[in-house]
Amino acid sequence: MKFYLYLLLGFLGGVPAGMGMGGGTITIPLLLFFGGVPQKIAQSANLFAFLPTGACALNVHVKNGLLQKKMALQTALPALFAAAAGSFAALALPAPFLRKTFGLFLIFLALFSLSSGGKTSKNNR
Repeated sequence: MKFYLYLLLGFLGGVPAGMGMGGGTITIPLLLFFGGVPQKIAQSANLFAFLPTGACALNVHVKNGLLQKKMALQTALPALFAAAAGSFAALALPAPFLRKTFGLFLIFLALFSLSSGGKTSKNNR
């Protein structure tokens, strides 16, 4: 029965992720509150789920000619380093600290979204 619960939670988090709306900000709380999954496992599952999602998004951007290869390399290397460092830090940090930090991040994100009126760029106005 838990399989169906996790399937539903994955679907509810995966749809926004597929639309580029930050599925992790939905998936992690879903897994925590409704799936009973520990914080570190929820974050790990979210990061693991990003791999195929990111690969598909990269493929679409390449097909549409939206990938600037030089810029991709310049940003990919520091991003990979930061992701690895963050992963090791998350392993070392206690779960309550991660929970509070993630909660603060979500509050900051919500406040930022409210203050910008949902617009992230001047070009969208």
